[in-house]
Amino acid sequence: MGVLDNLSNFCTVTSTRKSKRKPMQTVEIKVKMDCDGCERRVKNSVSHMKGVRSVDIKRKQSKVTVSGYVEPNKVLKKVQSTGKKAEFWPYIPYNLVAYPYVAQAYDKKAPSGYVKNVVQALPSPNNPDEKLTTLFSDENPNACSIM
Repeated sequence: MGVLDNLSNFCTVTSTRKSKRKPMQTVEIKVKMDCDGCERRVKNSVSHMKGVRSVDIKRKQSKVTVSGYVEPNKVLKKVQSTGKKAEFWPYIPYNLVAYPYVAQAYDKKAPSGYVKNVVQALPSPNNPDEKLTTLFSDENPNACSIM
């Protein structure tokens, strides 16, 4: 029995192909679309991809939202293959940014209610380090009560 078990270890066929499912993702892409034909072309190219569950197009905002088990870079390449200039959605809602009207974040081309997603140069007011530095500041009216 020991010899047969040892031989079976050498002769087993293992499958190295593991089917790993991609995680469910939502990919937002900025695409300039002028007419119904552009919108239809982009929607058809993306909706036929493997793993796509839904495609939502907002032509007024120049935004395409794709949900499904897809890779973001493949979706971007597929949209670019239609001949349209496409990039990942660069905007976030302005209420998520501490200082939405700084020069880097504010963009006139952004849809209403959105600003560019950039690293804020100014620290967040809720940052604990910021609270400690303003605690003993001359500009803080309550600083005298602490000292």
